[in-house]
Amino acid sequence: MTHDHDIVLRPTAAQTTAALNPPPGRNGGDLVVETLQGLGATTVFGLPGQHALGMFDALRRSSLTYVGLRVENNTGFAADAYGRITGEVAPLLLSTGPGALTSLAALQEAAAGSSPVLAIGSQVPVAGLGGGRHGYLHELRDQQASFRDVVKSVHTVRTQSQIPSAIAAAWESALTAPHGPVWVEIPQDVLLAETSLPVVTAVDATPDEVVPRPELTAVAADLLVRAERPAIIAGGGVVRSDASGKLLALAERLNAPVVTTFGGKGAFPWEHPLSLQSWLEDRHTTDFLEDADVLLVVGSGLGELSSNYHTFEPRGRVIQIEADLGKLESNHPALGIHADARLALSALLETLLETGAERPDPAAPERVRGALAAVRERIDGQGLTLEQDVLAAVRAALPDGSPSFWDMTILAYWAWSAFDARRPNTMHSAQGAGGLGYGFPAALGAAAADPTRPVLAVSGDGGAMYSIAELATARQYNLDVTWLIVDDGGYGILREYMADAFGEATGTELARPDFVALAESFGVPGVRTSPEALRGDLAKALAQPGPSVVVLPAVLRMFAPTHLS
Repeated sequence: MTHDHDIVLRPTAAQTTAALNPPPGRNGGDLVVETLQGLGATTVFGLPGQHALGMFDALRRSSLTYVGLRVENNTGFAADAYGRITGEVAPLLLSTGPGALTSLAALQEAAAGSSPVLAIGSQVPVAGLGGGRHGYLHELRDQQASFRDVVKSVHTVRTQSQIPSAIAAAWESALTAPHGPVWVEIPQDVLLAETSLPVVTAVDATPDEVVPRPELTAVAADLLVRAERPAIIAGGGVVRSDASGKLLALAERLNAPVVTTFGGKGAFPWEHPLSLQSWLEDRHTTDFLEDADVLLVVGSGLGELSSNYHTFEPRGRVIQIEADLGKLESNHPALGIHADARLALSALLETLLETGAERPDPAAPERVRGALAAVRERIDGQGLTLEQDVLAAVRAALPDGSPSFWDMTILAYWAWSAFDARRPNTMHSAQGAGGLGYGFPAALGAAAADPTRPVLAVSGDGGAMYSIAELATARQYNLDVTWLIVDDGGYGILREYMADAFGEATGTELARPDFVALAESFGVPGVRTSPEALRGDLAKALAQPGPSVVVLPAVLRMFAPTHLS
């Protein structure tokens, strides 16, 4: 029985001819590449390995652009950044065993940052699946078990006919809100065997939208309009769903102050009269948010960093909009609305516009100014002029539209709170999972995604050593990335933590190379700068096409925390 809503896809004459006469010389790897093309992929990241050669061989018969890095973990960071910048799925091709496992830290960061990475790894031949201990090269008893706790979904292929559907299902999973990494694994013999299957054409993998329930948004709108001191916490979900405009309109209609989380940088104009900026690691901001009688949390789970290390204890009513069902009310009781941030904010705005409700509150900007002044007074009292000057120099040198990628380093910790991203989706860091080595390879992925603007990477000397090999990648593809390395001779923040906790630091001091000479040995221009010359040197490097390295020898300190007192 056929219904009006049934969709029957009938092949065209050309498709029928092509299906009946597939070109010779194709293998299982071609089915992988053809499926990616059919889903709309244009760029893939990867690092070849023996079991994965079928996929890499197929790349030369495709129109896909390939970007290969030198370490699987860095390849994963590059794919993560590509997904963040474009909002599209970033395919990542890996080999079995050690190659696959080396990507896990990057996939954890992609999961924490909700980045749609589609990792496709090879496997041992089909006969070796199931932990049979056949002694194949790279054999693991259960390779996918290593990924199951990290990625959104795991998909295993055993025959060539399963390849298109498995990849399409993984693609849809990666793009379903909240976005995230997924894992597909395909045995070596399936990839290498010649195939008689027809060429894969268009593939449909459209995710369902996470739509808010109308009765919940109606209650939320009523609570916000009736509030005397509403406030908003805007997280990374606002940026990922492109909801910054909706957030601004709602905040202005409600006269509600807005603070952005570190993952939500740029979601709200930094200098807006209602902007509390991003000073979440400050008790003055925490007090302000605790005093709100209605607090709207959008696209944030209020985790460790966003809650001032779980010292935040809201006294008013909390409304939480979150696409990740597992994060809904995971830290605080709330009116939980499971929804994409943009759709939920749109529904709230429509309700307010239909009822004509708004909240004129001329005192809100004054309260914001008072809170920011208190934060500034606390920071200015700590003698940290050097750190503020260095961060200001970076901001002045970086073009407004250029993205920046920050490793886990003291300057990045300052940037989380004090850096004006100026535009949504332009500041990214490894604060989701907190692993070292993110900044430079992620910046390379962003440059591959959009070669029309320079990209900045920021690392310490310790984190930089995780990524030195990728200077070769930057040179090979002539990627427009300027890498700022703050050289303080060790793991600076760990040095501080240990000295404060134990009186002295152990294992934090590092021998390191001459980074300028090392960069130049890769054919990448480098310059050693000073805090006074940083702005000019960095601006000059960013203005020159291609990769470059700027080294700043400086020992920076963190501002004192408030969550320990």
